[in-house]
Amino acid sequence: MDLKEQVRELRLQGRTPKEIARALKVSPSVVAPLVRAIAEESADSGEAEVVGCWINVGWSEGLGIDKSRGWVDEAPESGVGGMVSVLVARRHSWDRLQACGYLADVYCTGVKNAIGPDVINDRDLLRFREYFFGEYPAWQAAPIELARELVFGSIDYARTLGFEPDEQFGPGADLLGKWEGGSSITFGLIGRPYYVQGPGDDPAKVLRTLRRTLSDDEFGYVTGDR
Repeated sequence: MDLKEQVRELRLQGRTPKEIARALKVSPSVVAPLVRAIAEESADSGEAEVVGCWINVGWSEGLGIDKSRGWVDEAPESGVGGMVSVLVARRHSWDRLQACGYLADVYCTGVKNAIGPDVINDRDLLRFREYFFGEYPAWQAAPIELARELVFGSIDYARTLGFEPDEQFGPGADLLGKWEGGSSITFGLIGRPYYVQGPGDDPAKVLRTLRRTLSDDEFGYVTGDR
């Protein structure tokens, strides 16, 4: 792998130019023009460079995953209960990024919240990542294709049950890239809708929505009253 491709790979892991220079044992002055060139290539393609993409470990728990995609969950038994967080950062300018975080209920209601998109620098991104995944055991780097399928795919699934994504999702949707539909992930808990009450939820409303299309034996749920 040549130096430029090594820089590209480390950039996708969310490394700053200085961190890349240290990792590759070269001068920052060597790395900087390569980072700019990679950003320009992405701009020429019509889509901003993906600087980093991360998801929480345990993201695959209960989901049906097409093994041919090669997607790995570094800690599949983490017990996250269908709540998946995705963070994407793309190049905004040579020294600035645009980042957005998405929280998706992949068992039932789809995207519950989004933070961003915000224009930040590399150091801010590292702090944001620490905060965003603070409630999880850990996070892992992920291909943008997986992030896209988890977020958009969960929305498509939730819509079959009567749920729309949170209105905060719209402004950050473009950072995930173009969605063609047809996810290779099977959503729900082992293919079955399963609702777990979260902070700020109206569980009675969620259950009424589910019961418009499903009978009680077609879905599961856990609320504060059960």
